[in-house]
Amino acid sequence: MEISFIDLFAGIGGIRIPFEELGYECVFSSEWDKAAQASYEANFGEKPMGDITKIAEQDIPPHDLLLAGFPCQAFSIMGKKRGFEDTRGTMFFEVARILKYHRPQAILLENVKNLVTHDGGKTFAVIRDTLTELGYFIKWKVLNALDFGLPQKRERIIIVGFRDPEKTARFDFDFQPVPYSLNDIIEPDESIDDSLWASATIAAKRKQSVVGKNVFFPSVWHENKSGNISVLDHSCALRTGASYNYLLINGVRRPSSRELLRLQGFPDSFKIVVSHGEIRRQTGNSVAVPMIRAIARKMSCLLDETQHYATPEIKRPETVAC
Repeated sequence: MEISFIDLFAGIGGIRIPFEELGYECVFSSEWDKAAQASYEANFGEKPMGDITKIAEQDIPPHDLLLAGFPCQAFSIMGKKRGFEDTRGTMFFEVARILKYHRPQAILLENVKNLVTHDGGKTFAVIRDTLTELGYFIKWKVLNALDFGLPQKRERIIIVGFRDPEKTARFDFDFQPVPYSLNDIIEPDESIDDSLWASATIAAKRKQSVVGKNVFFPSVWHENKSGNISVLDHSCALRTGASYNYLLINGVRRPSSRELLRLQGFPDSFKIVVSHGEIRRQTGNSVAVPMIRAIARKMSCLLDETQHYATPEIKRPETVAC
């Protein structure tokens, strides 16, 4: 049997994809959002369980690896340095209680880069101390999707941990940057739905706002919170709560559903079964798949050495060079 993993706060499966590519087996997934569940089921053949806060840890199958892009809620009792107890009432507690019960050999957690500095660093200190208390030796780093072949500036903290300190010591976040190209993302204008084109008024305002700037094509015109427009060879981080026109391809239209998925590194075989508005929200909440793929491959070189996992018959995929 393959190495087994669980996919918590699964979204539309961006963290799952690279580990399935390695031949690992997903034995449990959880995602509360109904539309995300629909996308996940269409693409992986299983509907994730719902709200993880309502799922007992003993009802989750044994597993070797825990994956979680957990939401970062405000920690109400930060700074008291009580480790595991300090996480109660947060989504990280759901990760912690499952780790405490199942004790998988390895973990991969993903979150926004501001997690490191939230509340003067106290939030991250509690997360770090909790994982240590639970028996994990961890490393972390803020990585940018731009360095993994995607034209999207998306910075996220990645936390990798093993119960074996030697494996953690051997793991590193050293990756050779991969060039990106916006041309790999953009669809032909003639294939873009009429509803995605900006109004004449919006397009004219955008054109006026870049007078005197270096305008080139293809490009992404990004409007920041103060209303300034930047002409870029990449997208800024996809966001769920941004204005509808904060990203315009060549200053005239919004990205299509397929383009949004490509900006996160999802393959074109990924099925779209929900509205464009939902895809916009789902990609804003998702992960950069090539970033996770690079980490998964490094983790696999260490995971495949272990002989006493929940699923003991481990086979290294021939496509991974360690």
